[in-house]
Amino acid sequence: MIYYITGGERSGKSSYAQKLAESLSNTPYYLATSRIWDKDFEKRVERHKNDRDERWTTIEEETIISEVIPENSVIVIDCVTLWLTNLYFDSENNVEKALELASIEIEKLAKINAEIIIISNEIGMGVHAQTHIARKFTELQGWTNQRIANKADKAIFMVSGLPLTLK
Repeated sequence: MIYYITGGERSGKSSYAQKLAESLSNTPYYLATSRIWDKDFEKRVERHKNDRDERWTTIEEETIISEVIPENSVIVIDCVTLWLTNLYFDSENNVEKALELASIEIEKLAKINAEIIIISNEIGMGVHAQTHIARKFTELQGWTNQRIANKADKAIFMVSGLPLTLK
């Protein structure tokens, strides 16, 4: 089963996903997709780690996320935006290539026997990106979100800490 949780930055997505995972399993997994780009981001990662207790097992994978998900597990993938950043960067800002790689992974995720909770951001609802690369990334994010939402069994949109059921 795939749960898709999306919303804006600081909308409560991670907290909601964590509580959902803990309601489904006493031993959930957390799949961290981020690269540590700077000290501020390192602090953010540490804060997220401290939010989880000893029940959680953390897995780190930046690109090929389908290969590290244990069968019959409950796992939170946090998050699509950071994962796409890695794919976009590694493909030298080639939207088509990054979207192809993401789509392949999404198809593989849909075939895994696990409770998969995917966190993403709705970045296209904010200020219009100022650079060409950022505008292309916003498109990549939107197309990827649509693909995940289509595969998801349940979709939640977080607004101001409140969940709105989309599907």
